Amino acid sequence: MSIDVQKIRLDFPILDQQVHDKPLVYLDNGATTQKPLAVIEAIENYYRKDNSNVHRGAHVLSDRATIAFENARKTVQTFLNAANSEEIIWTRGTTESINIVAQSFGSVFVKEGDEIIVSAMEHHANIVPWQMLCERTGASLKVIPVSEQGELDMAAFEAMLSDKVKMVSVVHVSNALGTINPVEKMISLAHKVGAKVLIDGAQSVAHFSVDVQKLNADFYVFSGHKVFGPTGIGCLYGKKELLDVMPPVQGGGEMIEKVSFSGTTYQGLPFKFESGTPNIAGAIGLDAALNYLMKLDRDALSQYEDDLLEYAHQCAKKCEGMRLVGTAKHKAGVMSFLIEGTHPSDVGMLLDQQGIAVRTGHHCAMPIMDQFGIPGTARASFSIYNTKQEVDALFEAIEKVKMFLC
Repeated sequence: MSIDVQKIRLDFPILDQQVHDKPLVYLDNGATTQKPLAVIEAIENYYRKDNSNVHRGAHVLSDRATIAFENARKTVQTFLNAANSEEIIWTRGTTESINIVAQSFGSVFVKEGDEIIVSAMEHHANIVPWQMLCERTGASLKVIPVSEQGELDMAAFEAMLSDKVKMVSVVHVSNALGTINPVEKMISLAHKVGAKVLIDGAQSVAHFSVDVQKLNADFYVFSGHKVFGPTGIGCLYGKKELLDVMPPVQGGGEMIEKVSFSGTTYQGLPFKFESGTPNIAGAIGLDAALNYLMKLDRDALSQYEDDLLEYAHQCAKKCEGMRLVGTAKHKAGVMSFLIEGTHPSDVGMLLDQQGIAVRTGHHCAMPIMDQFGIPGTARASFSIYNTKQEVDALFEAIEKVKMFLC
């Protein structure tokens, strides 16, 4: 199936606007993706017709809201190819999902002398929760080195594995570099020493299909807003046999079975991890987003995005004074760069004046920026609605930035 990008663009109303009297070129998809009409309309429809709390209402609105809410969970199950919907836990996003695993899994399985492995390219959200766990338990945090090209040192990773390692937590696609990590191989290696593996899928799920059973991931996490859904909703996938023995981390609301002053019992999966009133509209919006994406030819979309990124890389080679940060062989969606003699923040500001939206800074990945000896980068991140014409506009704007700053 061929990809009609112009038809896809019509589904995203925000793209049809002017910024500083220039056509908007939105290249900040790594921070958040835009929302198709299907998502906007699903959220509006919920608030117009079905707004109610879920699960315990004795009336039609609650019944309809509950059905839509739980259907969304089943959609995520299908999207990730999880074995059953009980393995899908609603969260506020990737950050909360990782924190839940670090706190709950860590309280049962991690003790003094144990080891947790992350990589040097991780987002802060996949570093800090594990640091906090190590501080609580006396475990040690080990870091997989990253090459100057932005690739994991797999030999070093294998050498780090031992029966002391209880968790390996790595990013599927780096938000700062675009590197696609060999997570299936890493999971297999980690399992050989008895370690469990969490994969941060925040930057992967919008770019290619993910099959958690094929990967054999113990945990897989992502945020709705990175995959055309609303903010404030995310998912934690975990294998049922692990989630069953992990304790809840927050108490109250939907997660309780019975409360008394002599003791409290908890609901089973997935509810024991979902305290309080959930983000019902967010789940319904995410349901619409994932259904929108799954109706498209995902293989063709992935190839289209790969071709677009390669086109951008070829343009970068011709751009004097431009340095790419992150040149791994396998990348998705991200082009981080520096312009000689400029600061990334200045580049971003001047691109914005020309209607080009990019992200600047350390991208919540300070350790890898420190390794490269840079304060941050300018980052253009691409999605299914971006075009070669927009890449051309980016590089035309960069030439004007160079004239102004260099």
